[in-house]
Amino acid sequence: LSDLPKGHRAIGLKRVFKVKKDAAGNVVKHKARLVAKGYAQKQGVDYDEVFAPVARLETVRILLALAAHGDWELHHMDVKSAFLNGDLQEQVYVHQPPGFADAAHAGKVLKLNKALYGLKQAPRAWNARLDQELKAVGFQKSILEHAVYKRGTGDDLLLIGVYVDDLIICGPNYQKIKQFKDQMKKIFNMSDLGLLSYYRGMEVRQEKHQITIWQKAYAAKIVEICNLTRCNPVDTPMEQRIKLTIAKPGTELDVTRYRSVIGSLRYLVNTRPDLAYAVGIASRFMEAPGKEHWSVVKRIVRYIAGTLDYGCKFMKGGKMGLSLLGFTDSDCSGDLVHRKSTSGIIFYLGSNLVTWASQKQKVVALSSCEAEYIAAALGACQGVWLSRLIADLIGGEAQKFRLLIDNQSAIELARNPVFHERSKHIDTRYHYIRDCIEKNLVDVEHVGTDEQVADILTKPLGRVKFVEFRLKLGVVPVKQD
Repeated sequence: LSDLPKGHRAIGLKRVFKVKKDAAGNVVKHKARLVAKGYAQKQGVDYDEVFAPVARLETVRILLALAAHGDWELHHMDVKSAFLNGDLQEQVYVHQPPGFADAAHAGKVLKLNKALYGLKQAPRAWNARLDQELKAVGFQKSILEHAVYKRGTGDDLLLIGVYVDDLIICGPNYQKIKQFKDQMKKIFNMSDLGLLSYYRGMEVRQEKHQITIWQKAYAAKIVEICNLTRCNPVDTPMEQRIKLTIAKPGTELDVTRYRSVIGSLRYLVNTRPDLAYAVGIASRFMEAPGKEHWSVVKRIVRYIAGTLDYGCKFMKGGKMGLSLLGFTDSDCSGDLVHRKSTSGIIFYLGSNLVTWASQKQKVVALSSCEAEYIAAALGACQGVWLSRLIADLIGGEAQKFRLLIDNQSAIELARNPVFHERSKHIDTRYHYIRDCIEKNLVDVEHVGTDEQVADILTKPLGRVKFVEFRLKLGVVPVKQD
């Protein structure tokens, strides 16, 4: 208890009750927390910095691919009431908690030494504490992904992925994993969840020589929200040759519901690359969706209803080892509103798909060659980061990766700066791929259109071709117990 200093204001408190559920929706734990009303905080007075890094989901997939390739076990730990471990650097005062106020000192407030849930700086304070403790037991933070830590090399290698209070632990030596768990239990109040089975809404199945991730319960919830539980499923998420434009006046729909469903679908794309293109197209019209846009969303959900058991598979070993292979593709001015093209980017680590993207390009391309060139430049940026990150995690130098493109003109434009007159209008940043080729960071090669897997991220495909490419992406039915 203390008096409130001049220039500060006390922050209110409230109790929050919630339940924690597992993948099947069953209640695992009832939670009750005393939470600060952080919205009343003022920057520069109650807090300064609030940013705290978390592992990207594509980084999590890289850890899954490394574990599957080496046949490692993935373990999961959770810190109980993690934010309460954060040490505050600022002076923060709160009102006395309801029901626990000291009647003899009714005018006084509480000065916080540790962070509370709800404070804007609580995630940063917790992350700083965790970072300090991990470094104290010998871990090094990755310079390319600040939420990933490594310790040791070779058979003693241990990798940690951090997402707030969830820790993914993997490595070739189980004894090293067990030793780390014991160290963490002495520092924090931890829950040892054993083998990773559920993470950020994703179900994880670890089998011999194989790891599979999927979101069946989450996908089923989307289908239920859209009232399509008993619908007739379709074979592809989008009709061929469909062209969407701005909604006609008078056909606008409920914007809130449309945006909510699109947001849910975008999170489902984290384990379903076969949905990336259709969801990306539908998300371009969130400002004023019309009936035709909702029809597209309903078709996506109908496709999901027929593929609820599908997920992304990671296999052990393979002929390609841990080499990095990328595919980039693009349509040409497929967007009827702004006449911009769509880039499709896919990267495999060995035989396992680790990252994908289907996104509208920032500029209008004047030819198919230019559209493919821009997609290749974006793919080169992603490939360089991936190769450096993988080298940082497993040790050694970043390896050259292959980038496969189905447009010969784009390949020549990337390799040969002689085409100056045809490319002088292209934004300078897209010429980055030329620099990568000169530095021998990437091999750009031609691939036939029939083998261009990234095609599934740039246009609606027919059923036969779509199913073929979906299988190549590693999206397969997950066998249920």
